[in-house]
Amino acid sequence: MARIGIVGGTGYTGVELMRLLANHGQAQLEVITSRSRAGTPVAEVFPNLRGRVDLEFSEPSIEAYKRCDLVFFATPNGTAMHQVEELLEAGIKVIDLAADFRLKDLRVWSQWYGQEHASPFSVERAVYGLPEMNREQILDAQLVANPGCYVTAVTLALLPLLKHELIRPDSIIADCKSGVSGAGRGANVSTSLCEASESVKAYAVKGHRHYPEIRQNLRQVNDAADLVFVPHLMPMIRGIHATVYCEALADEPRIQQALELFYAEEPFVDVMPPGSHPETRSVKGANDCRIAVHRLPDSNRVVLLSVIDNLVKGAAGQAVQNMNLMLGMDETEGLSGIGLMP
Repeated sequence: MARIGIVGGTGYTGVELMRLLANHGQAQLEVITSRSRAGTPVAEVFPNLRGRVDLEFSEPSIEAYKRCDLVFFATPNGTAMHQVEELLEAGIKVIDLAADFRLKDLRVWSQWYGQEHASPFSVERAVYGLPEMNREQILDAQLVANPGCYVTAVTLALLPLLKHELIRPDSIIADCKSGVSGAGRGANVSTSLCEASESVKAYAVKGHRHYPEIRQNLRQVNDAADLVFVPHLMPMIRGIHATVYCEALADEPRIQQALELFYAEEPFVDVMPPGSHPETRSVKGANDCRIAVHRLPDSNRVVLLSVIDNLVKGAAGQAVQNMNLMLGMDETEGLSGIGLMP
């Protein structure tokens, strides 16, 4: 039984990690930290975990983390980079759900995150945790950078098409929508019910932190890849819907076939039949990504539709998937949940 720690357990990704690990047959929660809730039973803060997680939140402690085989950092950007080196030296495996180790170019990282990186050596060691892209490297990794939610949806839609040169790499437009939980659990006027309900708005149009991460992924496949990326806030709790437009260099059957073949053995990517319209509610609570393709009539444009749950495949579920790979477990362990409908 693997002993697991969670640093920062009171956010949405923290509770989602606990929900998934509570049903995991080979993982045992050892420590869950929170400075603000130390000494409080987890189930008092998250009653859905009553009878499933009997631990109390505790103060952050490197010594407590060292009792674990693997530690998740479900903390704000800029936190994990100050602590991972000591854990890695002690032989503890680490998965960071924030952005500390996602970007390999530290100049770009500092530009987007507004600070100098505290652990450049760890960035070099980190493996980017998109299993459909880097599974073999994840198997041997000690430190994994869990991808961003928008990034996961957009990258999975485009990987096969860039690999097989079926689209113009510099023609990509990613029009993406997210549920309000993507903004985190902290109180914020702009994400309160009265402000977000019955309204849709674009944000960070001139630059979202997931843009350089998406571009980094796509350029690993084709160094000419570039995109316009515009995120939108939707009046729903969970979900990412990415509508990706690009110029096609092949017909729709060839693009459909490329997607189906590329993901044929992937347990959490579902390529839908031609003409389908995947819905975010179909993946709510599940670790699935559903993708569909449409070739616009009398046009060389193709439209890709990609949906995920931002808290599962876009965060905690993908992190557990990475954990399974890193610890030599069945990749699907603890992740067999089906999307909730309605």
